[in-house]
Amino acid sequence: MSGWIHVSSSIEHLSPGRRAWGRFRRNKLGFYSLVAFTVLFVLSLGAELISNDKPYVVHYNGSYYFPLFKSYPEKTFGGDFETPTDYLDPYIRGKFHEGGNWAIWAPNPYGPETLNYYAKLPNPAPPSVDNWLGTDERGRDLLAALIYGFRVSALFGLALTVIGVVVGIAAGAVQGYFGGRTDLALQRFTEIWGSMPELYLLIIFSSIFTPSVPLLIVLLSLFTWMGLSQYMRAEFLRNRQMDYVRGARALGVGNWRIIRRHILPNSMTPVVTFLPFEMSAAILALTALDFLGLGVPPGTPSLGELLNQGKANLDAWWIVVSTFVMLVVTLLLLTFMGDALRDALDPRKADQ
Repeated sequence: MSGWIHVSSSIEHLSPGRRAWGRFRRNKLGFYSLVAFTVLFVLSLGAELISNDKPYVVHYNGSYYFPLFKSYPEKTFGGDFETPTDYLDPYIRGKFHEGGNWAIWAPNPYGPETLNYYAKLPNPAPPSVDNWLGTDERGRDLLAALIYGFRVSALFGLALTVIGVVVGIAAGAVQGYFGGRTDLALQRFTEIWGSMPELYLLIIFSSIFTPSVPLLIVLLSLFTWMGLSQYMRAEFLRNRQMDYVRGARALGVGNWRIIRRHILPNSMTPVVTFLPFEMSAAILALTALDFLGLGVPPGTPSLGELLNQGKANLDAWWIVVSTFVMLVVTLLLLTFMGDALRDALDPRKADQ
């Protein structure tokens, strides 16, 4: 009996955040999805170390060279020209194996824009020993394009999510806390702004400005904040009636201090739950825009651009299959994380 009392009291002394984290960890699917997505994201940040057509280090004629950090002319390694070295050239590779010379390569010796002019098969080429997932219609290595494309999508989704969360929290907090005419005016503005044709605006701006990732983030950020702002508005409308808020007002605490120190920490549940779903929506939006040709600039690795290539080359099944698998796995991991977060932060499960 005393042992049960000791365990029960130790659970009660855990903070709400630690209890929520414990419930999240008990959801194996959500927890391992978080681990898997984090590993993929961290690996993609070091994409140049995983997939690159330049060796890490070259030992040639007694000297060391670091092509990842410096460009060397072909003459440095026994070539005939002053042009940058093509490290896929069989002649250059042969030089690296002569007389004690050596080079250390990335696991996948291709970059996202590397064109293998010495390929044995016409492009798009199926999976082979040289290109593990095959090549696209331009001859670029598909594995390299997926690694770099995943990084672009993940960073884009993260940036868009952060901006949407910050703006959404600010707008919802002002509406919910002050209420009255402030709430009414911002609600009407949100309704009018949300009725604007987002796709048409993207098409118009894409025709005026040069497509770029920052431009896409700015344009999509104009609309992504509205969903979260409604959740925050509802939370602030509810929490502003609580006794601790009334007590703070009675003590003369200012409005912004009440919002920042008292109501906001108690209104973060929908924000945390919202994050994975908002990020998956941002990745899907970028993929769709790239598929339509309205996304990132040409030459930037993109999952949407690969799907468009797969549509144009249906016989090259490896392009569609590998890109589709990458996209589905990414979205499933984020969805499982979102479901686990929602269950972990559910107040009805607070005592479980």
